[in-house]
Amino acid sequence: MSVRGFGKSTTDWIQCLWTAFSMRTFSFLKDSGAVCSPVWKSRVHFPCRNCQRPKLQSLSEHIIRMVLFPATSQTRVKAGSHLCCLGATLLRKIWRTTVSPSLLKDTRFATLALVGVLPNTCCCNVWLLKGHKPVLEPISLEAHIPYLGNDNTQQKGTDLQLLSHIYSAVVQSVLAGIKCFSISSSVSKAKDVAEQTFQLALDNFGLIPYRGALRSKAVFSIQAVNNEGIIIPLSDEDSRFMVKTASMIVHDIPDLQCGGNLGSIVFSESFLVSSMYIQQRDGALCSDSCYTVLTSSVPRHVCWLVDEADVRMSEQAQHLLKEEDGTCLGIPLTVKDSVYMFSNSLLSTPEEGKLVFFSEGILFVHPHHGSITLSMSHINTIKLCDGGSLSDISVLFIEYQTSLLPHLPFPLHSADFSLAIALLPKTKSYKSFYSQVLPAWRKSDSGLRVQHVLSDQLSPEHKSMYSRLLKLHEIHTPAANSQRAVLKTAYPQLPEHDRFLQHFAISSSVGEESVCSDHLSTVFSDTAPENNKHECKRKMVLTIITGLPGSHKENLCDFLMEVNQNRARWEVFCPALESSEEFSASHLQRYLSSLLAKQRETDLNSSRVVLLIPGYTDVLDVIQAITAHPDPQVHSRVTVGAVSACVNPLTSFITHRLLFPKLLEQCSQGVVSNVVFTGLTTEQKHPLLKHMQQLIRAANPSTAFISAEKGAVKRTEDIRLILNDSGFSQSHMINARYLLYPGWWEGRFASGSGSLSISQRCVEFSRPLERALFLQRCKALKSSIKPSPFTGNIYHISGKVLFSDNDRQMVVNCNSISGNVTIAPDQGTHHGPRTTNNCYLMFHGVGLTQEGLKDWLRHCAKQKVEKKVKKNKRTLTPQEIRYIHVKRHLDPLPPGYFYNGHHFVSFFGEKQNFHPLFDQFIDEYVQEANKEIERFNREVDLQPHSDLFDT
Repeated sequence: MSVRGFGKSTTDWIQCLWTAFSMRTFSFLKDSGAVCSPVWKSRVHFPCRNCQRPKLQSLSEHIIRMVLFPATSQTRVKAGSHLCCLGATLLRKIWRTTVSPSLLKDTRFATLALVGVLPNTCCCNVWLLKGHKPVLEPISLEAHIPYLGNDNTQQKGTDLQLLSHIYSAVVQSVLAGIKCFSISSSVSKAKDVAEQTFQLALDNFGLIPYRGALRSKAVFSIQAVNNEGIIIPLSDEDSRFMVKTASMIVHDIPDLQCGGNLGSIVFSESFLVSSMYIQQRDGALCSDSCYTVLTSSVPRHVCWLVDEADVRMSEQAQHLLKEEDGTCLGIPLTVKDSVYMFSNSLLSTPEEGKLVFFSEGILFVHPHHGSITLSMSHINTIKLCDGGSLSDISVLFIEYQTSLLPHLPFPLHSADFSLAIALLPKTKSYKSFYSQVLPAWRKSDSGLRVQHVLSDQLSPEHKSMYSRLLKLHEIHTPAANSQRAVLKTAYPQLPEHDRFLQHFAISSSVGEESVCSDHLSTVFSDTAPENNKHECKRKMVLTIITGLPGSHKENLCDFLMEVNQNRARWEVFCPALESSEEFSASHLQRYLSSLLAKQRETDLNSSRVVLLIPGYTDVLDVIQAITAHPDPQVHSRVTVGAVSACVNPLTSFITHRLLFPKLLEQCSQGVVSNVVFTGLTTEQKHPLLKHMQQLIRAANPSTAFISAEKGAVKRTEDIRLILNDSGFSQSHMINARYLLYPGWWEGRFASGSGSLSISQRCVEFSRPLERALFLQRCKALKSSIKPSPFTGNIYHISGKVLFSDNDRQMVVNCNSISGNVTIAPDQGTHHGPRTTNNCYLMFHGVGLTQEGLKDWLRHCAKQKVEKKVKKNKRTLTPQEIRYIHVKRHLDPLPPGYFYNGHHFVSFFGEKQNFHPLFDQFIDEYVQEANKEIERFNREVDLQPHSDLFDT
């Protein structure tokens, strides 16, 4: 495919060209007529225009998108000949940036600009261009002339310098447009800013006549593409987190001096924007944004020396090393060694080259730029920042005079007129600088002295350069942990990469939710602000203790109250669960409001409130009830200290390794600071304990593990962790909450229900229970547990009851998983959720009903005496028959019978085992027994029975 003979207006053609691009493009179109030959395949046939023989070239490693070469010239080589015969080899070398000036000089290419390579796209843009002059008279892209002792330099390549200045203005405009778009998300505003920046940049370069000429020729645009490369409208919500490309095209640049068309310039950057909503405490909503330019690693300006005069001048500058007499730079003090040179220009990237220190200057030799000389006569100040360690790089910040600009490559020109030279540690240049150069410069007659400065004394521009050079050094330093090696290679070109990743992680997680303005500075720092620590001392601290039934969290609460010496100023809140109701956020909010109101009335401030969270409640629901409290006074006077979760490995699994619902949620990362193990703590190597610790550590890597058998904490350090006033407000905790639970601080995060619905039923009664019956029923629960779906299973019982053998109220706990049943006298604990004087029991299980639980309790109370049934001959038991026989067998016999000691014998010799009057004896026994039954039944009727739940 080819496009031939595009004329003066190239807007449509450039727009079509840009559709194929998604990366930076930098070109000088010097011809009004050119041949455009896109190469789209990895293996392509190029017919040579000179030899007419097809040549197969393999470009499988790097696909070349677009190559432009001249089609019209009075004295020209046929278009395509260099591309066919020399192009493939050259382009591969350009890709590796190892092209030598001599090679370019031999090929006689007029102007060459390497546009850039977008990582992971296998795409390289190289435009080869010919000017109006004959091909054999090349125009050099390098316009700088090394200083060799005089300033009588004559500027060359006026058109090229003009285009370079316009190109620099385009770069500034695109970056300004990206910044504006990241803040406003408006393409129209970004376009206005880009156009204004372009006009101001032209003024700064002294190109005021071109303002009007290029006003209508500069076109700025922003596009978003998905992972398949399809353009997505910016109005689409899905485009928010997509890669975007900002570009500016300046087409048909006129030559205002000689007339004609100098060409066109195209530039773009691919970037990502991270934005989030910020909400103030008063409800005002604003946005905060951050962006990173993904293609910053692609050089914005790459050039080579190709003019023979420039090459000779560069070689002449290097001959200064061989001259024994004094030169314009003095005498050499060191040998060539690798350093990095860098400026604050948008076109500059850290360039590696060979540097030699002279007594009166510096010589820097770059493989592409050639020789750069810095004489002391052009330098105002030299500042040295060495980091204070031999393992840190040392950076020389050189502030120069404007007279040095003609002797510097255009990418090194900066508004602050400064250069940075990085000396790498353990190199010859590093050692020689301190041992030879510094002493020699101190004795120099130039009067210039090296100023030692600290990193915090640098200007903002120098700090940015210093940070970027430090990142560059880090990627070449062997690290013990290389997991982030891939990201670290991008840091020198993406100096704000760390900040952006932090911002993007939060914004992509919260989505349309907002971030509290109080947390904005905290989520992007490593430590909590100091003012938070001071505020905690003035606020009422909420210490939250959570855990499943059977985790001994109540014991931990009582233990903390016992060891507290300031118990009078502590409050304990344990929400009451009525029937099957779940945790009530409004109940907790009303309690906090009433507590603060009570304090205002009595002037007695509670320093701490211990919140004992019941049952299978998600701890995040409790946090959201506090942070989303409708009363602003609560926010200003209440803060969450630390959240501790009690875990008993013996009561954590329903069956096998199936966890009870909400157990891991009660150990959530970003919410829970401590996990208190209250069981198996004396057997640290117990498999169940180790398995539980590994499971919780995977869910919450940053939590602290505390051992407290049955809630009794032994170490003072552990008590301090539980009573920490700022554990919940630490930076990594806030970060984790925004990443895992977007909208949490407004109470908008839905915690969801557990995998298994555990019901909680509270049964009240006023009658005493039978201790033996109750223990018997509790111990039978473990064997009565049913498999999935677990309906009807009772897993935990707790409460306060009276037994018939004791007038004192007892605290009972029964866990059917572990089989433990405890009965202890009520010591007046602080955590009782019931305020009634009646007995009560809290049941936790699956599919429990109130009537079913009442029937279960009735079997634990004294049973109602049943009436006896009257007897008759048929209902007598063998034992009763035997009893009658033993009692009456010696009674007088009727005539004709005698008893031989074993049998009753008649006159006719018949033997029998029972008395001849035994039937009479049975009737008499039945009559007597029935009289006793009637008397017993009358007594039962006289004793009315009361049900366990009768009031």
